[in-house]
Parts: sequence; C-alpha cells; structure tokens
Amino acid sequence: MTMKKFLNQPENIVSELLEGLELANPDIIEVTGNNLVVNKKLKDADRVTVVTLGGAGHEPAIEGFVGEGMVDICVIGDIFAAPGYKACIEALKMADKGHGVLFVVLNHAGDMLTGNKTMKEAAKLGLNVKKVVTQEDIANAPRSNADDRRGLVGCVPVYKIAAAAAAEGKSLDEVAAIAQKFADNMATIAVAAKGATHPANGEVISTLGDDEMEVGMGQHGEGGGGRQPMKSADETAVIMADELIADLDLKAGEDVMVFINGSGSSTLMELLIVFRKVYKYLEEKDIYVKASWVGEILTVQETAGFQMFMARVDEEELKYWNAPCKTPYKVV
Repeated sequence: MTMKKFLNQPENIVSELLEGLELANPDIIEVTGNNLVVNKKLKDADRVTVVTLGGAGHEPAIEGFVGEGMVDICVIGDIFAAPGYKACIEALKMADKGHGVLFVVLNHAGDMLTGNKTMKEAAKLGLNVKKVVTQEDIANAPRSNADDRRGLVGCVPVYKIAAAAAAEGKSLDEVAAIAQKFADNMATIAVAAKGATHPANGEVISTLGDDEMEVGMGQHGEGGGGRQPMKSADETAVIMADELIADLDLKAGEDVMVFINGSGSSTLMELLIVFRKVYKYLEEKDIYVKASWVGEILTVQETAGFQMFMARVDEEELKYWNAPCKTPYKVV
C-alpha cells in the first residue's frame, strides 16, 4: 500500500520538523547545530539540569517536552535512530550550570550505545553527570532482568519529576536518586492493532491481521509475543492492567499514576474509553489513581494502539509531578 503522508524530501524530515517546532514555540525552545533542542531559559538556570536523547518520529516525545520544568536539552537523531555521542557531549557541556547534569537514556540498543559512550567521554572530560536509564516495558523481560526491558513512555514522567526536584534546589545525587526511585516503580505495556510505516522510506514496520492485536509490541514494532484476536476496549484494558498490577505487585490502599498513551492512530475517544475502564478496575481493587494523562505523549507514527503506563507514587513524587512546567506539549 502506498504511504500517504504530508512530507517533503525524506532527508529533510528531521530538520524540517525541528524547524517547525521552534517556529511554533519561539518563547520556549531554540534549535542549535547537531539537532539540539534547547530550553530557552537554560542560560539562567542555577540548578541541576536534565539532558536526554532519542530518535525522531515519536512526536511529541521527546523534543516536545523541552522547556522550563522538564528537559533542558534533547539531542535528536534521525527517524527511529539515536544521535551520535559527540552531539550528546556538546549538550552536556552546554547544560552544565555548575550543579551537574542528569542524563536520561531510554533502554534501546542505539540509545544505550550512545549513552554509554557519552558517559565514558564525559568522565574523561571531568563532567559532572549522572545517568538514569528508563526500562519499564514489562513485555520483553521479567522485573528480575530489568536491564533487558525497553524504555517506553515512562521517560516522560521521569523528566518531569527529576526537573521539579532540580528546581527545588536538590543536588545532582538527590535528583538522580529521586528519578531512579520513580523509574524503579513504574511499568508499561503496549498493544497494537495496526503497525506503522517508516516515514522516510515507507517500510512497513509490523503487520497484523484485520482481526488481530498484539499485546506487548515494542516502540518500533518489535514483537511482544501477545498476538491474539482483537478484543473490546474493556477486555483489553483488563488484560493489560492485570499484567501491570502483577509486575508492580500493587496492593490495596496504594496510589498510582496512570497514562493511556496513544501510539499515533487510535483516537482520543478510544483512549478515554480505555482509561475509564482502568480507573474503575483499579478502584474496585482499592488502588487509587492520583495522577493521570490520556492522549498522545510518545507515538510511533500511525501505529494503532496505545501504551498503558502505571507507577506507584508517593506524596513527594505527586508534588513534583504537579509542579509548574512550560514545554510545547506539557504545561502545568
């Protein structure tokens, strides 16, 4: 099937999307060489700062969350591809305002390769950097082997909570510990009903039958082993919620954060119907949703489906989540 997208030349996709993001948000961000998306208020930052990296093609994540109260610099690679370490070193140098930098890396092969190389070079240069890896996809590894888990939408609340702790004046060690604690208590599972196409070349990333869905599909179409007949919203919500509850070992009386993150093609109508079921299902178990987000946060082009994210939260984390921020796609 012919890919139908409103694009120009494939080689210009990333530069043009970043130019559009900058033009649409001139008071919040600026884009510099090597595809660094920079918080315009970074120059005035007297605190720990937050840097992250990742490939384009997942908008609004991750560059859409650059701004005051979230990410200070996002280093963007090509579509679904990590940037090089030299751009990341440039970002770390630019970001450090004398208090150190938290470097958040999603657990994908390319991102980790770049992230690890960046940390080695940063150590050689004497830069004050701490790395936190987000790895919360429960579909491809058990919690006992969390280093093999993929990073999904959980990076976004990690950015927000870490940045709010930094704004409060916490040290780099404290910010890293707060971010790591939250990351250790989060879990995500995805479902897809239709795969995406690569916007640069039209390659079909994954194929599902008309009557199939796959629970556990990864961010770039990786199989999750959960292919099954298509289910209703309520049935799908319960299947996924049960997996997350078990992984987190949630008990009655606990508080949680829940996201229903649209993957790119499913409608807000569908996402809200799913969230409604999850909320009620948790309530029946005396588990209380204290923070939520329903919408497109981290997408995979026109993949039909969603990621269900759940995290155990305490009062401090809720305070940080609700702290002020101003980014192109998250404002509090």
